[in-house]
Amino acid sequence: MSQDQTPILGSRQKEPQQSYMQPDGTFDTQAFLDGLDAIFSAGKARDEAEPYLQQALVDAENACDDAGLLTVLNETIGFYRSQGRHQENMWMIQRAIELASRMRIEGSDAWTTTLINAATGLRAAKKYDQAEDLYRQALASAAKTLGPKDRRLAALHNNLSMLYSETDRPDQAEQELRQAMDILENSSTDPSRDLDLASTHTNLALLLMQRNDNPQALQEAWDQARTALDIYRTGHLENSAHYASALAGFAQVCYMTGRFRQSTDTYRKALAIIEDRYGKGSDYYQITKANLDQAQAAAEKNGDEDQPDQTDEVSSNQPKTSSNQTPIRNQNDDNDQHDSRPDIQGLDLAKAYWEQVGRPMLEERYPQYRNRIAVGLMGHGSDCYGFDDAISRDHDFGPGFCLWLTSEDYQAIGDQLQKDYEALPTEFMGFGSRTDSVRAKGANRRVGVFEIGAFFESLTGYRQAPPEDHPHEWMLLDEATLAAATNGKIFADPLGQMLATRQGFKAMPDDVRFCLISRRLGMIAQAGQYNLPRSLQRGDGAAAMLSINEFVKACASLIFLINNPLTVGYLPYYKWTFAALRRLSGRMATRLADLTEQLEDILRLASAACYGGQGFGEGGKGARPSAERITKLVESICARIVEELQAEGLTNSPETFLEWQRPYVEAHISSDDPVLHSI
Repeated sequence: MSQDQTPILGSRQKEPQQSYMQPDGTFDTQAFLDGLDAIFSAGKARDEAEPYLQQALVDAENACDDAGLLTVLNETIGFYRSQGRHQENMWMIQRAIELASRMRIEGSDAWTTTLINAATGLRAAKKYDQAEDLYRQALASAAKTLGPKDRRLAALHNNLSMLYSETDRPDQAEQELRQAMDILENSSTDPSRDLDLASTHTNLALLLMQRNDNPQALQEAWDQARTALDIYRTGHLENSAHYASALAGFAQVCYMTGRFRQSTDTYRKALAIIEDRYGKGSDYYQITKANLDQAQAAAEKNGDEDQPDQTDEVSSNQPKTSSNQTPIRNQNDDNDQHDSRPDIQGLDLAKAYWEQVGRPMLEERYPQYRNRIAVGLMGHGSDCYGFDDAISRDHDFGPGFCLWLTSEDYQAIGDQLQKDYEALPTEFMGFGSRTDSVRAKGANRRVGVFEIGAFFESLTGYRQAPPEDHPHEWMLLDEATLAAATNGKIFADPLGQMLATRQGFKAMPDDVRFCLISRRLGMIAQAGQYNLPRSLQRGDGAAAMLSINEFVKACASLIFLINNPLTVGYLPYYKWTFAALRRLSGRMATRLADLTEQLEDILRLASAACYGGQGFGEGGKGARPSAERITKLVESICARIVEELQAEGLTNSPETFLEWQRPYVEAHISSDDPVLHSI
């Protein structure tokens, strides 16, 4: 698996089959993979891969083999991506995520691989926000499922690097690529013949070319691109589909350094392979052809001889990049006019402040620690959730970030590093010094230098997540607290300790989750199905309003719990409940996503239903339609919840009064601890 081709392909040579149904009706996944390998190895993907994959989808579905179907979907995602068929790929990605969620394989290798494949497909389709979200989930999953030398982890860093590059974050892109290269070099049996290492060298070369005004970076780009080709030739890997990417990458370096004739010749070689493998209709072919035309025009304009001294002349006239390459964008925008106070969210401001101000200080003053310190922004505050806007800037906003150290490192440099942090420039991007509220000062400060365990202890009371067999401790942690301990972004984490600690708090034990689901069902039933209609009939508008509030709160919590905090995080405190619900509901394959709009409808109707006039209790005739509408919405929501409980295998009962669903859910709790059982 290389950096942008996540299908599980190898070198097996076997004639492709047309059906993989065994005599006993099962699906032969290994035979399917062998046959697909044979198609790619023979260079027949353009004509044979799609009908082969489509037949396999049918066979796996007919066999009711979810694991086999997930494998086929993952391979199809990779193929459609290579063909530039992004719209069709959205359906495949959605199916894969929904199937993996239904299979309840979170925390497994298969879940990690599916997230990577889906994210890469979304990145190729330029759906960057969704892609980054899935990549982040993949990183969190990989921390549990993959070892530090697992090559799939290198592929993940490679792909995340490409996303960063495509969204104008070159420093982060380079960091991810170098992490990938370290993993591959440490795990390779022969780096001089390693295909994945060659692809990483190509990607790094393309990334370094973004620094087109830096001769040293251009020289390293040339070296990296040449190293990639050397690996292909030493290992006799020219038949690999990714050889075209290495050729195109080298051609682009040639172009950037003024070697136009060499660029043209190399682009032609790449284009021939792309046409054979992917056809002329693919994005890959079209973009590479455009690059070739541009290189050829430059060669004709400048004569037949290469002109390696013309880098300045060509830097403003760069060729486009293929979908398998890191885009090269002109970074010479010093003359652009920007608003001194840009419309920027706190997380993005923190990241920019770290990259442009914090990192240089760390590299200069603490070079021996720079590969040990985690950096990011997490905790309390709307900016940590990504919900802040211009209105939020009156408090706890401004340039700032967190530096997280191990206990040993904090003892050694923590105090001095905090002083150096406080000495950083307070103005950045037109924003003045950070405006901290009274509750965010001193021991409760939200930015600066922290020891990792102490940081989490300040938020939760625990230095690390409670053990799985301590459910009473988990039950003491409310969802808003857990949300504050798991939100935000980690910009850098060389040791992985910060990410691992945060992930521990996201990994709520299933027994605890089932217990909380049961409790939420009880509140939904009591508040919405029982007390709300009775309060309305009594004309007690205040009681009815409070019932609606409890019903909505319980439903919101249930949506996050059903989707599993390990994957989607936790419901934040009340102010951001619906901002969080809307964001979650907009994600692919979210369970109960349709409830968010219905809950908002209930809140819109609440005032009229509870206080609309006289005659129907306190509400009167004007209240009756709203009250009836709310009652119907409540029952619709409860019926929908039962459907989801059945789909999740948590119940086989059709009972829509949710109190009676609780025993079915609690039957899935394996522990006998009484704190987990309500029935």
